[in-house]
Amino acid sequence: MIPNILAIAGSDPSGGAGIQADIKAISANGGYAMAALTGLTAQNTCGVMRVQPVDPGMVTAQIAAIRDDIRIDAVKIGMLGDASVIVAVVAALEGLDAPIVLDPVMVAKGGDRLLEEEAVGALREKLLPRATLLTPNLPEAGDLLGESPARDIEAMRSQGHALRGFGPAAILMKGGHLDGEDAIDLLLTETGEMVLSAPRTDTRNTHGTGCTLSSALATELGHGRELPEAAERAKAYVSAAIAAASALSVGSGHGPTHHFHALWRDDHGGPR
Repeated sequence: MIPNILAIAGSDPSGGAGIQADIKAISANGGYAMAALTGLTAQNTCGVMRVQPVDPGMVTAQIAAIRDDIRIDAVKIGMLGDASVIVAVVAALEGLDAPIVLDPVMVAKGGDRLLEEEAVGALREKLLPRATLLTPNLPEAGDLLGESPARDIEAMRSQGHALRGFGPAAILMKGGHLDGEDAIDLLLTETGEMVLSAPRTDTRNTHGTGCTLSSALATELGHGRELPEAAERAKAYVSAAIAAASALSVGSGHGPTHHFHALWRDDHGGPR
């Protein structure tokens, strides 16, 4: 059965992150992608120029329309923008029996805030307890805890356990901001931990990697896979998408990953 995956996030008109990346990653990993928009952005590979949240009532209506008609096998949540949208999403998902992957999108790669500072508390208190899996990068983890970002594996582990104290069932601490030849992530669950490692690709084409990873994870969970296997498969997918990103020619800043690297031929970009 093909799982139905609901992505709740903002739009990136350049196609590398946000809902656009979610739809690509869900589709590439064998899911049927659905989307509820929480915000509009004006952005490209060089930065974010403007952010406009969607009215909370419209966010609620989008999710309600899907729930009224379509089975939801997993949910990915990304950019929410402000506290009113966070409250709306929490209410709209009430009673849903499906895994929720929360990517706490707070600051864009270029440094632009995508979540108002005063909304961080609402995210921490209202949405983290609903998450099956929280997937912060190191700056996001630090922001949620009111601390400086971790600079080594031990600090990652400590901050991850601190975040589990807010209620999410599991944490995937993404260590891409650390130095080293390998990109190391740390999965922390109630029963233990798993280190996920992949060779680091020297590239600027990393726009939307967090959106892509969390959507791939939600899709793997929607397929019914257990969390450790889902994390391994999603990590491998994103690593390969980054490694293949040089096949694309998109923008002059941080380009996107190649979501369909396994499906497109190198010669003309058509299907295999």
